Amino acid sequence: MPLNLIENASMAAKTLGANKLRSGLTMLGIVIGNASVIAMVAAGQAAQIYVTRQFESLGTNVLFITPGDAQRGPGAGASRADTLTLADAEAIATEVPSVRAVSPEKNQRLRISQGATETQANVIGTTHDYGTVRQVELAQGRFLSPVDAQAQVPVAVLGSEVAQTLFGPQHPLNQTIRISNQRFRVVGIAAPRGSSFGQNQDEAVYIPIWVMANQLTGQEAGRTSPSVQTIAVSALDPTQASAAQYQITNLLRLRHGLFQDANDFTVQSQQDLLTTAASITDILVLVLGFTAGISLLVGGIGIMNIMLVSVTERTQEIGLRKAIGAKDSDISIQFTIEAVILAVMGGVIGTSLGIASIGIMTLTTPLTASLSFGAIAVSFSVSGGIGLVFGLLPARRAAQLDPIVALRS
Repeated sequence: MPLNLIENASMAAKTLGANKLRSGLTMLGIVIGNASVIAMVAAGQAAQIYVTRQFESLGTNVLFITPGDAQRGPGAGASRADTLTLADAEAIATEVPSVRAVSPEKNQRLRISQGATETQANVIGTTHDYGTVRQVELAQGRFLSPVDAQAQVPVAVLGSEVAQTLFGPQHPLNQTIRISNQRFRVVGIAAPRGSSFGQNQDEAVYIPIWVMANQLTGQEAGRTSPSVQTIAVSALDPTQASAAQYQITNLLRLRHGLFQDANDFTVQSQQDLLTTAASITDILVLVLGFTAGISLLVGGIGIMNIMLVSVTERTQEIGLRKAIGAKDSDISIQFTIEAVILAVMGGVIGTSLGIASIGIMTLTTPLTASLSFGAIAVSFSVSGGIGLVFGLLPARRAAQLDPIVALRS
């Protein structure tokens, strides 16, 4: 490094050190900008991971069939949004070869009681395949069986929080609970599953779907098969998911008589949902990063403003240096170095704060934030570049000062 560059750097550092408060306030925009970029990008990436895990918690290789056309609204193609029935689910199970298990679901939030204890829970009427499709593990007892469905036996599998609320430390198996004043025998307790898309899966009660339709919600008039809100289908393997989606669509169109009309149902694969969610979170990351990047630009403008003020305040110093032989390039380099030092120091401090905020985010939120070295490199490079770019104008103005005019000022 040339000697004059070292001298200019030393002089710039001493000048900034002599004005600690002003230097600190000048760096503040860069500090906030760097910290924001790192934290926001980490938050966006953590949101992507979180959403992916939420979908994975619903099961693997799963297709979701819902009433209505998703492209035209939940009621499109039908007079009502209850166009799926249990018979549709049974037809899919028997006629679609690429399907491993089918789980129709009919749910409603109902009052659950045991003795004097009462709570509200999401009661899900379903079949024995629900545990396979949605990967429900049991802590105690068993899940619903085909016999329960055929004989319409009033049995129930409790979510872990419902079991704790109703029974506390007592043993719940083979005990009796009431769902909307109907008696049910507890045959199993599900292992804790956590929340999925804001819904606590441990506040659920699983009962046979025919029992749900006939004893709790009632059969719809004119129907021989109860309507369902969702049919979850597990494909044989990931490579069969697309084939299953195509076959299910054709089967349901045939069953519903939709030869020319639009679908009155929607079949979405887990990958479709993940792709949609990923596109949304990608946009979120870009928006967050761009918004945080604006603060870096504001920080650069702040550096330029303070350096311009500094040039005005130090005209005598500049004139004296020029009078004793300093070149325009020396003056320009000194002020440019000062701006770069402010930007780089702000970048270091901001990066440290950004990394600390990632740790705080991980500890205090459900998001698992991770360090993005790309975001650190970009933010740090941008902050240094901003210091260089926004320092050039003040440096050029300082270099162009006439030494005689500067000494007289």
